[in-house]
Amino acid sequence: KIYAREVSGRFARLRIASVVVLLGIFYGLPWLQWNGRQAVLFDLPARKFYIFGLTLFPQDFWLLTWLLIMAALSLFFFTALAGRLWCGFACPQTVWTEIFIWMERLTEGNRSQQMKLARAPWSVQKLARKSAKQVLWISFAGFTGMTFVGFFSPIDGLVGKIATANLSGWEAFWTIFYGFATYGNAGYLREQVCKYMCPYARFQSAM
Repeated sequence: KIYAREVSGRFARLRIASVVVLLGIFYGLPWLQWNGRQAVLFDLPARKFYIFGLTLFPQDFWLLTWLLIMAALSLFFFTALAGRLWCGFACPQTVWTEIFIWMERLTEGNRSQQMKLARAPWSVQKLARKSAKQVLWISFAGFTGMTFVGFFSPIDGLVGKIATANLSGWEAFWTIFYGFATYGNAGYLREQVCKYMCPYARFQSAM
């Protein structure tokens, strides 16, 4: 396991700012209301996609093609201009990993304390610290999965369904799947995702 050393400085502060902004957008958007409905909602059964005051239909997906083209060109442009801006500050893997590392430091201490705890024999204190970390990780991953599904199913009703264990099959599947993916990728795989799974890393050096 790689134990990340905590660093400080301008770029570290910029990364923290990007994490706060991007996660704020992700977790906040489903709760915004717009003219009596959820501001951003991709209603797949009704084939309507609401983005604030804009309503899109499946026949409007050619707009998504142009959006993806512009996103790809922007990614290459900013990479060639300023290096690993995407990987270091905006990639979801980076953003969620930062949060999971922060929770790990909160419960297990800094790098040297984590290494010392890992080598120490099992005790009540070690079990408490490890359990606290897992509780934070699993809770945050579950909330992430719920938020993701909240973009496709009205989130206010989704919370009620979760509280009463009345989720539909696909809602339950994607909540668990996305939560588990967040838990595994940000909690354990971390940089291994970038090294072995991310296609962008394959040609990053060429840029």
